[in-house]
Amino acid sequence: MNLAIDIIISGLISGSIYALLAIGFSLIFGVARIVNLAHTAFYMVAAYCIYVVTQKIGLNPVWGMVAAFVLVTLLGMICYKFFINPIREHEGAVLIATIALGIIFQEVMSNIFTGTYLSVPALIEGYFTILGVKVFFQQLLTFGATLFIMAVLWALLRRTKLGLAIRSTAQDREVANLMGINEARVAMVTMGLSVGLAALTGSVVVPLTILEPHMWLSPLIMMMAVVVLGGLGSLKGSFIGAYILGFAEALVVFLAPMGAFLKGSVALSIMILVLLLRPEGLFGVYFEEER
Repeated sequence: MNLAIDIIISGLISGSIYALLAIGFSLIFGVARIVNLAHTAFYMVAAYCIYVVTQKIGLNPVWGMVAAFVLVTLLGMICYKFFINPIREHEGAVLIATIALGIIFQEVMSNIFTGTYLSVPALIEGYFTILGVKVFFQQLLTFGATLFIMAVLWALLRRTKLGLAIRSTAQDREVANLMGINEARVAMVTMGLSVGLAALTGSVVVPLTILEPHMWLSPLIMMMAVVVLGGLGSLKGSFIGAYILGFAEALVVFLAPMGAFLKGSVALSIMILVLLLRPEGLFGVYFEEER
């Protein structure tokens, strides 16, 4: 029973992190068909922002989260405006440009923080016990914050004019333009919302991880696996795929501790198996015309 609780907690935390990252990535892909390989680099920038605000300046972590969200959102919109938008119709160029952005952010963090391993204290100290298993309040906060952020995003997409514009543009850009929707502006706002989700992910996860300039690479691989597993551009697919791979990782770590280093490989193997049976992913579409 203790083992089952450990697996559930670990799977929920990992799945929540991957879900937030993958949904943000899918959002900008669905609207502007942009494969933003720098997405998790924005997550890294937000995590370092939390560190600076809380550990260097000494402010409350809430202010750090606000600062990280605002800074990264503006940074994402600026990068879109000047680096991505001019070449967005050339998919290969976008891939190269976004991975270059990620590397630039990595090198900037390396120069500023000298590659030192850093950490941020838990936002909420303490724990409680379930059947002999410690459940830390920080873990509950991370999971609860994830659910809250997803609920707010759902309300934004379903209950607001901006959400309607985003969904309309994602379904058909040309028709959205004909209906008076400024597709270019919606794409830029969606980019800000997308990296803003990455910033919020970094904000709630930073106490559970170690800060270092390469911390964006591992989540990038898993995020891409989640997005492909769920179906490119499908928010529902990203959500479900994230928890599938999150629990797959947890099962490997707790059931085969000596092979814990294979957790990523096992998760990616699940993705490949699903794609062999359903090439478009769990909730994707096979033909572009069906979108």
